[in-house]
Amino acid sequence: MTPNTHAAGRNTSKLLDAMHVANTSMRFKPFETIFAQGDSCTGVMYLEKGHVTLTTTSDQGRAAVVGTLTPGAFFGEGALAGQRRRRATAKTTTGSTIGMVKTGEMRRCLHEETAFADWFRSHLLARNIRIEADLVDQLFNPLEKRLARTLLLLAHFDEHQLTRYALPTISRDLLAEMIGTSRAKVDVLMNRFRKLGFLERHRERDGGLQVHCSMLSVVLQD
Repeated sequence: MTPNTHAAGRNTSKLLDAMHVANTSMRFKPFETIFAQGDSCTGVMYLEKGHVTLTTTSDQGRAAVVGTLTPGAFFGEGALAGQRRRRATAKTTTGSTIGMVKTGEMRRCLHEETAFADWFRSHLLARNIRIEADLVDQLFNPLEKRLARTLLLLAHFDEHQLTRYALPTISRDLLAEMIGTSRAKVDVLMNRFRKLGFLERHRERDGGLQVHCSMLSVVLQD
């Protein structure tokens, strides 16, 4: 995890331009839908700036958050495997800038540009590792540890860097969906974290709600 996430998003855009990969970008407001489950797959997207959640809904109407994205991340890669319809809904949680590469252009670059193909493969492997970690987290970790890990990820925590990390504006209802619990339980845990000093409330101009590095102790505890 790294605190310099905006740079990660900008670097993705610059790298695509340097490799002559045709791409476009659009700005989205907080909580705006980028694409919905069932929409046509028109290309592969990447997050230049902001935060995005991926949510899937079952035939019975049950929804679950299946991914949280930070700047530099690609999503919608299923289009490259012949997927015709989106299998999840992508929605911003903060103001975001989203880049897109059309499916045909992405396939061309993967075939013709070895350096680009290697770089994109590395992204996919890192993404799979993150998904596995999320699955283990959901299956085996208690709520308190799941929420602490989610907050650290959202704040882009790096144990070797700062003491405090600002959290993006995110509703507790969404936090509850992300860790598989109720809003009431999230409220209890957030209040507990604040009393223990793991969360600090500052004025908006000073960073708003921030995660203290000591939050890592919750994730590391047996």
